[in-house]
Parts: sequence; C-alpha cells; structure tokens
Amino acid sequence: MTATTRRQFIRTAALTGTAASIFPTILTSQAGQADTKVRLGFIGVGLRGRSHVEQALYRDDVVIPAICDVDPDSIARTNAMIQKAGRPLPEAYTKGSEAFLQMLKRDDLDGVVIATPWEWHVPMAVATMKAGKYAAVEVSATVTLQESWDLVNTSEKTKMPCMILENVCYRRDVLAVLNMIRQGLFGEMTYAHCGYQHDLREVKFNDGKKAYGGGVEFGEKGFSEARWRTQHSVDRNGDLYPTHGLGPVAHWLNINRGNRFVRLTSMATKSRGLHKYVVDKGGADHPNAKVNFKLGDVVTTMIECANGENIVIMHDTNSPRPYSLGFRAQGTQGIWMDDNDMIYLEGTSPKAHTWEPFAAYQEKYDHPLWKRHAQTADKAGHGGIDFFVLRAFIEAVKAKGPVPIDVYDAAVWSAISPLSEQSIAGNSKAVDIPDFTRGKWKTNPPIFGLNDNF
Repeated sequence: MTATTRRQFIRTAALTGTAASIFPTILTSQAGQADTKVRLGFIGVGLRGRSHVEQALYRDDVVIPAICDVDPDSIARTNAMIQKAGRPLPEAYTKGSEAFLQMLKRDDLDGVVIATPWEWHVPMAVATMKAGKYAAVEVSATVTLQESWDLVNTSEKTKMPCMILENVCYRRDVLAVLNMIRQGLFGEMTYAHCGYQHDLREVKFNDGKKAYGGGVEFGEKGFSEARWRTQHSVDRNGDLYPTHGLGPVAHWLNINRGNRFVRLTSMATKSRGLHKYVVDKGGADHPNAKVNFKLGDVVTTMIECANGENIVIMHDTNSPRPYSLGFRAQGTQGIWMDDNDMIYLEGTSPKAHTWEPFAAYQEKYDHPLWKRHAQTADKAGHGGIDFFVLRAFIEAVKAKGPVPIDVYDAAVWSAISPLSEQSIAGNSKAVDIPDFTRGKWKTNPPIFGLNDNF
C-alpha cells in the first residue's frame, strides 16, 4: 500500500464510518453486551489510581473485586470512596511489593488498571497479561528499551491486549484536529510539534506531608510522586515523559498504522532549575542543594517518520513556566497551534498570512466522541479526558476486542525516553527507533477515534 493510498483509505474510513468493516466483531459485541459487567482490579490507588477508581464508580457496568497498594492510607481512602458510592468493599492486597501477584491469581478479574511508579509498570503489566487479563498501564508505560520489547512480546505470546492510558489523546481540541486531518483540511501532513512543558518543581519536591510544594524533600522524605519521580531527574538526562504530546501526534500521522518512527536525535540544555529551586526554597545549606541533577532543563528531540514527516518534542519540567503541550499540526494546506489556539488554512481563512481563532473550527469539527459524551465527561479530571481513556479500556474489555491505543503504541511512544538518553549521551547522535510491529505497520488499519465508540 503506497503512502497516498494509505492516506486515502484513512480519510475515507473517517468520512464514511468504515470502522464497522474494520472491526465488525467489536461493534457487534458492544451492541450485544450492554448489560455486561466488567470486573476491574486496580494496582496502585494513590492520587492517580484513585482518580481511575472514581471514574469506574460512575459506571453501572463496572464492579471492583480487588485493589492493591502497599500504602495503608491509600487503601483506606479508596475504600472510603467505594463505600460512599454504595458499592461493596473490594478485597485489598497490601502485603509487600509483590502483593499484586496474589491479586492476579483471582479468576474474577477481566482487566487490571496499573497506576504505580514507572519502574513497576512493565512487571505488573506483564504479570497481568500472563494471568489472562487485559492490562491498562499509566504513562509512561516503560522506562527501558528492553521493557518496551517485554510488553510487546508478552502481549503477542499471551494474546492479551495492553493499553497505555494516554488521556491527552482524547483532548477535545486534538481530536477535532485529528478529525480535520482525516478530512483533508490540512492537506498532506508534513510536520508536528508537541511536548511536555509543565513546571513540576512542586511535584518533584514537597514537605513529605502533602503532594504539591511546601518543601524541598524527595525520595524517602518526600510524599507521593516526590518519593520516586524526582530520582529519575537525578539519574537520567533525556525526554523522561514524552507520551502526553507524542500520543496525539502519533494518531495525526498514523504511526504504527501506515507510518512509523524511523530515527531520532536529542539534545539537552544544562541543568539548573531544580538546584535553584532547592536553594531558593530550602537554603544553600539544605542537603538536597548538594544533589547533582542530571536532567537538563529543556530537552529537545527530533523524530523522522517513514512517510517523510518530522516531529519535534520538547521536555521542560524544571523551569518556571505556564503549562503547555506545545501542539502544532502543519500540512501543505495550513497549520494549527494550541498555544493561543490559532489556525490558518490557505484558501479558507479570511485573510492571507493571518491567524484566526480556532473556536469556530472546534465547534464545526468537534469529534463524534465528544459530541456523544461531553456531558458525561464533565465529571472527569483533566478537562474530561480521564473519562474517555478509561471508558475506552472498559469498552474494549467488555467487547473482548482490541484496545484503541495498543501495546505497540505503548512500546514505541515510551521508548522515546531511553532512546533520547542514548542520543544525548552520544553527543546528539542519530538513533534508530525499533519497529515494534515487526513490519505490520505497513498494513495495519487505523483503529483510534474513527467514530464515537473508542
């Protein structure tokens, strides 16, 4: 299939709803299983895990037989939520770091949601799939390149799906842009820009008592993510969190489904922001002022795609700045940027060489998923996108079909982290990106966001 043929197929699928012919089993199963109960277990019920539990509790078609966490306070808070919702309390697994293995022996779990520190994602997801259960894993899915292969190999061997819970793929504006791309409004896509530009200094440090700010402690003296996430900034220099930006862009460019990432090169600035934060908030004599943070303040990665597009990804979590994922979709017919939410389409925009607000396009090309579920999504976090990502996993489990953001996406999006580290360590040398699909990207049809189902 040529690149032109693939683009035409994808556009036709989006316009005519041929998803039913691509996945007839899924759509038939959903239609016939409206009353099916999905039995979900949760590994990790801290702040992020509890947000997933909350979304599950809104649904009448979900039951929660078991939860797992080594922190008694997290278990207690989760049980309080479940009790308040009028649901029976789940069995809790708390004894040691491998208590999840005991939970996975249960025969009353269809799927498992994993929201734990990064280094536990792959061991838990692999064990989940080996236990014959659907796995949903928080971002990033993997830390090392070998872990990406472990996810893929296990999913292929067990025939069990693994979904990366990349909620930004369901952001309303990026889904509208996806809709527009598939309808040809941007012409042929040539370039995309994205990233994770988020001041995380109050996440990486706190007072050991509350999650955000109030001190400069991390590791054993920190609380929540500061207990584990900050150490990655001490030990690693690369794009440590690529998937929020890269996930939506991958869908725009049909990665793993008619296109793929080929190679990347990365570079990092000097590391100053975290040290300055510790000194400013805790004083020059604080023990953490002596820590050497390896992570550069701004990491820039460039990716070349098989169909000739380029992607730039920014990672900036150590600097004082407003939040931005820096999205930019650029094609032969126009461009959209999420900063200031502006668009320009040649021949469509009223004035040549002049930006116009995106709002009217957002309304006109609002994705079917949002048109159908916007009111329900109001209950969810992160502007509603948490509703969509967990819903997609639940619907896939219910239908016993494939997940819309699959193990190949989880593997390659997350692999950007270790590959960027490798590039930076080699003086920004170009690094090849593995084809985790083993060639299937050439014929795989698109599955994400084709209609109002997933």
